[in-house]
Amino acid sequence: MTSFWSLWIIVLTTITFVGITWILFANRKREQRKTERTTGHVADGIEEFDNPLPAWWFYMFVLTIVWGVGYLVIYPGMGNYPGLIDWTQVGQHDKEVAAADEKYRAMRDRYLALPVADIASDPAVRKMGMRMFSNNCAQCHGADARGSYGFPNLADNDWLYGGQPEAIKTSITAGRQGAMPAWGSIIGEQGVTNATAYILSINGRDADAAQAEAGKQVFQTYCVACHGADATGNPALGAPNLKNGIWLYGGSAEQISHSIRAGRNGQMPAHADALTEDKIHILTAYVYGLSQ
Repeated sequence: MTSFWSLWIIVLTTITFVGITWILFANRKREQRKTERTTGHVADGIEEFDNPLPAWWFYMFVLTIVWGVGYLVIYPGMGNYPGLIDWTQVGQHDKEVAAADEKYRAMRDRYLALPVADIASDPAVRKMGMRMFSNNCAQCHGADARGSYGFPNLADNDWLYGGQPEAIKTSITAGRQGAMPAWGSIIGEQGVTNATAYILSINGRDADAAQAEAGKQVFQTYCVACHGADATGNPALGAPNLKNGIWLYGGSAEQISHSIRAGRNGQMPAHADALTEDKIHILTAYVYGLSQ
């Protein structure tokens, strides 16, 4: 925070405290006896008596002001002033996280020593993994892990980079960078149309036979290096299977054409810096268990 805004907050806070203190004492009535005097305010036939606050109520207001001043002395709140105990939200969070890690470390270390496949169905692992998934993965893959446009479904048995425990753990730990190159400027619009027809045909969908045959030649020339001669993909490259009817970016003719023409780029962020090894192991078990 800049010095200007720090001073701004200090001045406004000080004025507020001084103002409410003045209002409280300026309106205090020393005479504590009840009278029949009214303020002149009438609402629904009810008159407001001009009687002083009960003493306990007045002192309660005083106490809140004193407590507020004390709080701002001990804790941060007056601009850049850190408070006497130098407390911060980040420090409190880190302290609580460290305490929780210490509390559950022995249990997580026990699971870390076991193979992912052996703990994937453990109820405790499922519960912990679901919470980690909700905090770190659901933003992209959805709360049910079924993904959405551009984000893969983790609850089926179709995997871009392989569905074995080690492959899943690598994806979580190091992330993935998927890239489908743009072919529009290379094969031309007719080539895009023909390749689309071929992809549709190998999925058993209606397509122009002549275009599909021409698209087969385009595929064999430009696409087999990643997707394979049989178009079933290559997990080592993250190249998807093009004949199983599962589409990351949509399977309509227009969407397939766009993928061929303009390419696609997808990124799975690495979580090695966000999650410890034991947490990644448990999260891996959870994700692996979704498709089993």
